Amino acid sequence: MNSTPATNLPASDRKTRANVLVDPGWLEAHLRDASVRVVEVDVSKAAYDQWHIDGAVLWNVYADLKDSSYRLVDAAAVERLFTRSGIGPETTVVFYGYAPAMGLWLMKLYGHRDVRILDCSRDTWRAEGRPCSAAVAGPAATRYPLGEQDLRIRADHPAVRDAIDDPGTTLLDVRTPEEFRGERFWPSGGMEPGGRAGHIPAAVRQSIDHLYDDRGTFRSPESLRAVFAAIEASGDSELITYCTIGGRASTAWFVLSYLLGHDNVRVYDGSWAEWGRMPDTPVDRPA
Repeated sequence: MNSTPATNLPASDRKTRANVLVDPGWLEAHLRDASVRVVEVDVSKAAYDQWHIDGAVLWNVYADLKDSSYRLVDAAAVERLFTRSGIGPETTVVFYGYAPAMGLWLMKLYGHRDVRILDCSRDTWRAEGRPCSAAVAGPAATRYPLGEQDLRIRADHPAVRDAIDDPGTTLLDVRTPEEFRGERFWPSGGMEPGGRAGHIPAAVRQSIDHLYDDRGTFRSPESLRAVFAAIEASGDSELITYCTIGGRASTAWFVLSYLLGHDNVRVYDGSWAEWGRMPDTPVDRPA
């Protein structure tokens, strides 16, 4: 399915973007397509309950994707999630919402072939008068036998520990300056009882504030390269992205891997919610 017209881009960039991004007009035309499933990813169900793209199902990051220790849920839970979402091995899955790249990363972790991100914001979809609903979607359950994880795109905390002293790996912290400096644990401003704020030693902070235009559409490859200029200049070193719960880290991974063509990028999905709550992990906190 070719989905995102972008004729002002070079041919190679058009092909890459068309494989992973869908234009809102294309998605509206395919909302009733049985082979397409739309998923909203958010950190609560409040926004979804108010309205969502017609027919979309909800993946709640804290309830569906993370366990009580903020680690990724196990394979059995992921298989149940795919099944109740009406997703089969051949389904085209389109993500949108607060953390669509996190949904795409999870499906790619288990080798799903056709996964996309809606190339506009949730608010833009509604402002353009496209189909919305407050009804909870109940797609027919499917069968989804999971394969093995693709560990080329995932880093656990032992891998991150090893990366601290590895000159061939860059740890990319995509949180806010306040989180990086240890002034807050959570992006909302709060601290975590028993947790420590700061950053992983040797990590480099990378802003991801300018990835989208006013419509919530990903900017051109040229503009995205400017955002990641320091990374673009660093050569072919491996990158491990992290944030607080994995949403922003997955966004950075998506842009670097799919829109800018980097081959060696992994997501530390446990991110700071795991690292900062573990008693023996090294933490840097600038004076």
